Amino acid sequence: QGLKPLVPTESSAPGPIFGTSKHAPGLPTTDTYLSTNKVPDLQKVFQRSDGLPVHLKRGYPDRLLYRTTMALTIGGTFYCLVALYIASQPKNQ
Repeated sequence: QGLKPLVPTESSAPGPIFGTSKHAPGLPTTDTYLSTNKVPDLQKVFQRSDGLPVHLKRGYPDRLLYRTTMALTIGGTFYCLVALYIASQPKNQ
């Protein structure tokens, strides 16, 4: 009643290929589908001891995202406080 026995199914399509160094069957050998390994370069960037926090190590784009996030956070907090103040005022009828 519970589990049914596995029945091997024959398929003409190859199974999924997960990050191997072999080429996928059916692709020409000139088409590379794997990019170069960027991990060692990124490790050098993030492990540099320059006093910056990790979320600011990659330069200008990180600073821009950080400052935008902080501005939206402060602006949202200010907006909520003003909305709460206005909502707490008695209504004049």
